[in-house]
Amino acid sequence: MAYQHPSKENWSGRSSTDALYLHEKVSCSPIPALEDHGERTIAVLGYACDEGVDRNQGRIGAKDGPNAIRKQLAKMPNHLAEQIRFVDVGDVHCTDGAMEAAQKELAENVTQLLDKKIFPIVLGGGHDMAYGTYCGIKHHLTSKKSEPVIGIINFDAHFDLRSNDARNTSGTPFYQIANENDSFEYFCLGIRKDANDKQLFQTAKEHNVRYIEKDSFSILHSEAINEELELFMQTVDHIYITIDLDGFSSAYAPGVSAASPMGFEPSVVTACLRTILSSKKVIALDIAEMNPKYDRDHQTAKLAASLIHYIVHSEFR
Repeated sequence: MAYQHPSKENWSGRSSTDALYLHEKVSCSPIPALEDHGERTIAVLGYACDEGVDRNQGRIGAKDGPNAIRKQLAKMPNHLAEQIRFVDVGDVHCTDGAMEAAQKELAENVTQLLDKKIFPIVLGGGHDMAYGTYCGIKHHLTSKKSEPVIGIINFDAHFDLRSNDARNTSGTPFYQIANENDSFEYFCLGIRKDANDKQLFQTAKEHNVRYIEKDSFSILHSEAINEELELFMQTVDHIYITIDLDGFSSAYAPGVSAASPMGFEPSVVTACLRTILSSKKVIALDIAEMNPKYDRDHQTAKLAASLIHYIVHSEFR
């Protein structure tokens, strides 16, 4: 079975008498048992799969990423209001290399969460998760009467617009999305020329992809970046945020599938997230390429956990 129920074993830390830490706030529940209680709910869902990374000739190990992030998130302080629910809903596992089946299962789970008015945070896992997350969002929205425009904001060194003519990989998810949908609104932040060949830049041009290259993606340029974000967000109805940890410099994120010292810094990402979250259009989030096999002192897992902590405490006040 691709979907596995959550375990409280991943949630431990300092004890308190007033739920001061997230491991004391979190509850564990399989998705079918969850109900829409009319309350604001955050759900953590793992995508324990690195088959796409392996197919893309990257360093495997990201299948263990979800639990590595959970363990660091568990120790962090809880500032969420009592009425806000924080739930671990388990993991989608890739078995026997069946990545496409895992993506399909992920999409179905994301749809179920959104249908129950639950905000999904997907932990990865290879960036092929983006195809599953997007399809889950789309199915939820197109089950309504209208077809709203979904804007994808990707913090990444890579476009992940490789052709899937041979097969799907962690480098093809946005190419798949672009070719399967009439609307493709995609904005990449942190793109590096030393991480994308000229054909990928041509593909991005053909699909009208907006992007900011890494040399211009720093806190020094935050005003100009935020202006670009505002213009993009005005054109869409909902925003899906996807963060690929390999976009960060290996000084901050050594534990990824494709590490590089030339990546961006966390400060510019949090500045952008502040702007994006203020739009009130964010519908889902995922974090990709967490690879504990190559992490140092849990540094990358702590970065991922801190980003999640920032987002949930900004979005759910």
